Amino acid sequence: MKVSREQAALNRERIVEVAARLFREKGYDGIGVADLMKNAGLTHGGFYGHFASKEDLMVEACQHALEKSLDGWRAKIASHPQRALPAIVDSYLTARHRDAPGTGCPAAAMGVDVARMSPGARPAFAQATRQQFALLEGLMPDGKPEEQRQQAITTFAAMVGAMVLARAVDDGALSQEILDAVKAQLLQD
Repeated sequence: MKVSREQAALNRERIVEVAARLFREKGYDGIGVADLMKNAGLTHGGFYGHFASKEDLMVEACQHALEKSLDGWRAKIASHPQRALPAIVDSYLTARHRDAPGTGCPAAAMGVDVARMSPGARPAFAQATRQQFALLEGLMPDGKPEEQRQQAITTFAAMVGAMVLARAVDDGALSQEILDAVKAQLLQD
């Protein structure tokens, strides 16, 4: 049975949304196409009508997740205009974020996978990272533009690194200590 263009577009959107969550939860190699499609409520056979390869889906899922992440940061900035940077840091470096990689930061959850993929997967990730840097640059308190950019890069790298480490250790107290230590350093006045 042939589906309408509208339904095909909705199916593709659902596949991308599910893939963005599952790639962040399980990693690129941790989930196969058949399971991705099953989780989207679709058949495995329909996958190649939407994507040329699993890697193509990964690129689109990564873009989708990165856009949602940027939207979340923009919402924090809008709702906390005077304290936007602390609001972003506070919400990022939490046990809640650590324990929910499927809905969390794509850089912390998918960055290593993207780095290992073909060069075609990296431009979207790089573009979104530039946008995250730009958002953070505007929140840096003082300095010349190049200093604010350096502070933004350092802040984002510290947050992502802390999240990766906090998820990797098998000791809950150490995990929380990592998050708390980086948060304290980033929020120093």
